[in-house]
Amino acid sequence: MYTKIAKTAALGLAALLAPTLAFAHPGLHSGSGLIQGFAHPISGLDHILAMVAVGLLAFQLGGRALWLLPVTFVLVMAGGGALGAAGIEVPAIEVGIALSVVVLGAIVAGNIKMPCALAMGMVGFFAILHGHAHGAEMVQGVNGVVYAAGFMTATAVLHVLGISAGFLTTRVGPVAIRTAGGVAVVAGIGMLSGLL
Repeated sequence: MYTKIAKTAALGLAALLAPTLAFAHPGLHSGSGLIQGFAHPISGLDHILAMVAVGLLAFQLGGRALWLLPVTFVLVMAGGGALGAAGIEVPAIEVGIALSVVVLGAIVAGNIKMPCALAMGMVGFFAILHGHAHGAEMVQGVNGVVYAAGFMTATAVLHVLGISAGFLTTRVGPVAIRTAGGVAVVAGIGMLSGLL
């Protein structure tokens, strides 16, 4: 049953992400705030790795965490986006985002079990940083609510990708998920050091 759900989720993800390939062309960003918002999280490796790691962590923790972690991240990220759009400064955003990749990746790689409430608090903290970056980089003239709907949707899709990857790799075992976490740690360290 999980395989069928995972395949359906993967196909849905592909259908959602395929049109975004066209967004990279010049001139297509001038119209819809929804398109711009959706494209922002999937245009940066740091955002992609962190969002997928949240999905993988949710899968590893299981139970209520399977939906509570992604929902918490998306909702708190909207608040962070409002801070960024309002021009409210939050120190060391880029460093914090890179650290989110390292920390989330390390937790996934170590298969660290924690209470759901603690995991929600952690992903909520990181969500503020990611949301702030999205909001601060919003192009003037677009509808902020529509833009936020775009980046919230893209983030949710990346979370579903992480959860789906967890279900898809259950036959291979937890080693594949933990390896993905390790890759995120290495990439995050590369971001912190300026190599990526």
